[in-house]
Amino acid sequence: MTSEKLFLDSDVLLDLFFDRKPFSQFSQKLFDLDLQKSLTLCTSSLVTANLHYIISRHRDKQYAKECLAILLRYVKILPIEADAIEFGLTYQFEDFEDGIQFHAAKKYHCTKFLTRNLKHYKSSTIPVFTAEQYFKAN
Repeated sequence: MTSEKLFLDSDVLLDLFFDRKPFSQFSQKLFDLDLQKSLTLCTSSLVTANLHYIISRHRDKQYAKECLAILLRYVKILPIEADAIEFGLTYQFEDFEDGIQFHAAKKYHCTKFLTRNLKHYKSSTIPVFTAEQYFKAN
């Protein structure tokens, strides 16, 4: 595999942190490749806030903090700025938040966007895959 910059949507990370089978195995493989420096994993600051909220609600705040500590060690956190909010309000994404995530991925030159909500990213100009599809394609 060549060095790529992959944007990870919330669901890909939640698969890992909640060990949601069968999806978690592919999320884990992404982190394994990151450790080998075969690719760069990215997500947005908005995803980190969403992760903390969701994990805290379904487990507890301590586990949420542990998950975010792991995230900070291995994943580059991309900032969300006013231009992303403007983009989310005006671009052709069904979901406001999806537009914001796409904008961050595009602005910071991610080569692929990984999510389990493929239908939400029909307007993406970045190739969109599930984690499983990513491995099958590479």
